[in-house]
Amino acid sequence: MELILREYNLKLKHTFTISRESIDFQPSLIVELKSDGFSGFGEATSNPYYKTTVPVMMQDLEKIRSIIEVAEDESPDEFWTKIYPYLKHDMFSLCALDLAYNDLYARKKGKKLYELWNYSINNNPLTDYTIGIASIEKMVSKMQELPWPIYKIKLGTKEDIAIVKELRKHTNAIFRIDANCGWNVEETITNAVELKKLGVEFLEQPMKADNWEAHKEVFKHSVLPIIADESCIIEEDVAKCFNHFHGVNVKLVKCGGLTPGKRMIEEAKKLGLKTMVGCMTESTVGISAIAHLLPQLDYVDMDGALLLAEDIATGVTIKNGVIHYSELNGTGVTLI
Repeated sequence: MELILREYNLKLKHTFTISRESIDFQPSLIVELKSDGFSGFGEATSNPYYKTTVPVMMQDLEKIRSIIEVAEDESPDEFWTKIYPYLKHDMFSLCALDLAYNDLYARKKGKKLYELWNYSINNNPLTDYTIGIASIEKMVSKMQELPWPIYKIKLGTKEDIAIVKELRKHTNAIFRIDANCGWNVEETITNAVELKKLGVEFLEQPMKADNWEAHKEVFKHSVLPIIADESCIIEEDVAKCFNHFHGVNVKLVKCGGLTPGKRMIEEAKKLGLKTMVGCMTESTVGISAIAHLLPQLDYVDMDGALLLAEDIATGVTIKNGVIHYSELNGTGVTLI
């Protein structure tokens, strides 16, 4: 098996702002695994909050190139378990590698990934489309640029309720709110009351990730469901979120790929938690991998490629929130 690493700097359509940063470009690593005439593709984007850069990811993968390239016929679970000890300090690299291996494995089997997992795609959830923090006028214009059935609104400002009130005048779409750790307990409980009146479905990670007492307080008193994001990174975190959140948002780059992501979703379901997968402004490479988990999800945020000025791959397509799979096997990805 041959390992190929490619670095990209993905240009965004608009400056993307959340409560802690603004970006115009998204650095991304694409991993390709080649074997027996087949190629599998995976992706992980850089992220300053998690202190992850593309050069570091490439360096970590190069260190274990010889271990990766001798793998051939292991199942994705066996491959992930073998590689994990070498990359447990760098889940983003592990994710890109795991996505590529799952893709390659399914292509060799002549199946789409969801077919290999025996998932039915008949009741897939719709994806939301994210509106980053900006002036109210700019946020309204982003909604008008792409009418959508569900919007995820990034908040964490002093004018959050006023923003949502104004946005509500321009659409009947469902709103989801992501404050990216920008609120405290009192703000979250109070804001939830007003936001529920404005057609908000749930709140995502309103408070700092490690403030478990605050999460429990909000869990008890919020009139809206609360979904964990920054508080649910790896497999061990799912159980911690029970009785502190109503659901979990699994990010493949944070947990180390599809293989552990599937396990996290299964555990969340057993605990009665709502399940969601989110993206990290990936291209269609990463987004297409997420698509194969849809049958297991209550919610999904997989709009990353829609936020790009120019994509680097073809694969799944998204129209009005509905995900359409590629005709190709695996995740269905081809690099442009």
